[in-house]
Amino acid sequence: MPVNVSIDKSPRILIIRRDNIGDLVCTTPLIRALRQKLPGAWIGALVNSYNAPVLVGNPDLDAVFHYTKAKHRGHKTLPHIFWQRLLMMKTLRGMHLDDILLATPVSQPRSIRLAQWLRPKQIIGFGERHEGLDIALPLAEHEISEVADVFRLASLYGIEGSPPPCFVAPPKDANKRHDFTIAVHISARKPSQRWPTERFIELMSLLQKQQNARFVLLWSPGPADNPLHPGDDEKALAMVEALGPSFPVNAVPTHKLSQLINVLSSCHAMICADGGAMHLAAGLGLPMVCLFGKSGAVRWHPWGVPYQLLQKPSQEVADIAVEEVVEAFGKLALCGL
Repeated sequence: MPVNVSIDKSPRILIIRRDNIGDLVCTTPLIRALRQKLPGAWIGALVNSYNAPVLVGNPDLDAVFHYTKAKHRGHKTLPHIFWQRLLMMKTLRGMHLDDILLATPVSQPRSIRLAQWLRPKQIIGFGERHEGLDIALPLAEHEISEVADVFRLASLYGIEGSPPPCFVAPPKDANKRHDFTIAVHISARKPSQRWPTERFIELMSLLQKQQNARFVLLWSPGPADNPLHPGDDEKALAMVEALGPSFPVNAVPTHKLSQLINVLSSCHAMICADGGAMHLAAGLGLPMVCLFGKSGAVRWHPWGVPYQLLQKPSQEVADIAVEEVVEAFGKLALCGL
């Protein structure tokens, strides 16, 4: 049985989540539950510059601190990003934090060392106390969703029940498109998550006839042979050309995460592979059909929205037929999409 923290009416809580986009989205139910339980608390988040746009406009947070990883520094020099990181850490250390929550549900020795430097009253996370945690939750003994795993931290504050939905704040000027619009995201980092170009073309053609839908085509920009950041420019171009000039599709390469959030917030539904874009869509409340390859469906399925998940025994998205995706989308429509 975990030991509850000593709950002050206005504790100063810092949540650290420094990994991927989807991981941070899966932490937003914890943030929302803490805010509802502790309305007078100061709640902040420490993230990285890559995933920070997930938390822009989040009303449950008082502050978001982020730093730039060396691999994401772009034209910034290493001395510059390290100096900026040091200034941020000094600011956080001077805030006299009560609790630091390490919200990645695995052992995090590097994050523990970072948290120790900030000198909070207590460091809370997953693993063993001898690793430097003041309160340690055991690692999950069986497979559960990422959202539910992270949400175990909420029980320490007397929060019971299931996690609320994920939440990503849409831009202030965001408006749903007048015509029923389906976002189709064609990029996937893992080869097992990629669906052939011709099937996307066939799928969109069929859904346009069945649903009288418009589409937004989304992808990671860049050439496919870029060794650091392979993109899908060629795939997207081939799709637009095959669909023809009269087909109702808006092609949008998403150079920035904020741009992807903005475009998704205007759509009504999503079709995509498992990945960060899928979790962003869930945070924005979009029903979806998601294609899973070599990825844990129990752990990483969308949270808090209607969804249809397709995964073949081979764990290859390329083995999913167009007809299966059309049928899955029809099931979403029957649920009131």
